[in-house]
Amino acid sequence: MANESNLNSTFSAVHDTQWTSSFVPFIKATIMGAIIIATIFGNLLVIVSVMSHRKLRIITNYYVISLALVDMLLAMFSMTFNASVHIFGKWLFGYYMCDVWNSLDVYFATASILHLCCISIDRYYAIVKPLKYTLNMTKIVMALMILNAWLSPAVISFLPIFMGWYTTEENLVYRANYPDGCQFIQNKTYTVISSSISFWIPCIIMIFMYLAIFRKVNIQEKYMYERYEALFLHQNNIADDILSNSEGSSNTFHEINQDINHTPTREKNISKLKREHKATRTLGIITGTFILCWLPFFLCHAILSFCFSCVEYCPGQLVTLVFWIGYFHSTLNPLIYAYFNRDFAEALENTLQCAFCSRRPSSNLD
Repeated sequence: MANESNLNSTFSAVHDTQWTSSFVPFIKATIMGAIIIATIFGNLLVIVSVMSHRKLRIITNYYVISLALVDMLLAMFSMTFNASVHIFGKWLFGYYMCDVWNSLDVYFATASILHLCCISIDRYYAIVKPLKYTLNMTKIVMALMILNAWLSPAVISFLPIFMGWYTTEENLVYRANYPDGCQFIQNKTYTVISSSISFWIPCIIMIFMYLAIFRKVNIQEKYMYERYEALFLHQNNIADDILSNSEGSSNTFHEINQDINHTPTREKNISKLKREHKATRTLGIITGTFILCWLPFFLCHAILSFCFSCVEYCPGQLVTLVFWIGYFHSTLNPLIYAYFNRDFAEALENTLQCAFCSRRPSSNLD
């Protein structure tokens, strides 16, 4: 009886281990697959919506299209390789493709962050220095900024990785002996340079730009309302004088008051201020989301690069988690634009309706 009990407990333990070992990869595959699919189709939807709606074809949204393309490629060529490692527990694609994947990973993540930096600079000039915006932020300047956001990440990705400058001598020897492995171990010099270009410098620029925009919008709002309050009191006094001299009725006073308070200039300024508030809020949400998603990864990355003893106490699941939280930022960008920008929301909805309508079989009319 005792032996039978031991056999049953052993069988149960083996069964639980097998169930757990198959269930965990399934959960990982489900979550990572959902993030990848949502990122690809969400950003593709943004691109199609902007290109097919004339109302959205403004200079700022060309940055958005380029950013959406980067995020979509990040999901296709970086997230997929990363997911395969965590699902299968090993690298399946050989020595050369390891360098390709690491290069693409650094490249697309950096390009995505640099695009956000370009958007913040564009909004800074549009709101804080509107007189210089049309002079400085021309289509040529915009094209050069986007081109720089695409080309400059190659300097810290493909070049140092394929040349072997990014890692330590010990890791180069290890990779030569074990070509089927794919560990992205960096030396301190590469860690400082790459993380500064990929995150810390763009982060500081975006925070500075947003604070300047926020301060400018508040000053404009305060000035506008003070100005129109004074103008309202002054014009009401004029209206009272007109009515007292002409013995006008209360309806006449209401009509004059309506004409005073709804002049085209006032409505135009209020509309412009609302647009600037909306742009500032959207940019603030994008900046905050960017920092929340990528800060844990870059902090963890810096700690593990300079504190070798910390590697023993840092679980691999934590590194994977912070890495995918950073990836998840590319999934959130389309949702942010859709939720906080009415024009984008309407365009995305129309694009989805057209996509589903085109799939419906057309009825034959005799």
